Amino acid sequence: MQELMRTNDITLTALVRAILDDAGIPIFELDVNMSVLEGSIGILPRRMMVAERDYERVLRILAENEVELPN
Repeated sequence: MQELMRTNDITLTALVRAILDDAGIPIFELDVNMSVLEGSIGILPRRMMVAERDYERVLRILAENEVELPN
């Protein structure tokens, strides 16, 4: 697995998930349940992971959809 992005912007994670679901590319979110520990205030970022074999394709698809990933 390779980290695609790390963010606490839930709208961005939803957008990326929708685009990749539509393309048939599986994505895995890490740290989703950490919000329970932090009290759901959104300070801990979520990590979105993709298979290494899909990473370059994912970057291309997101660029085609004008999605800018956080650094």
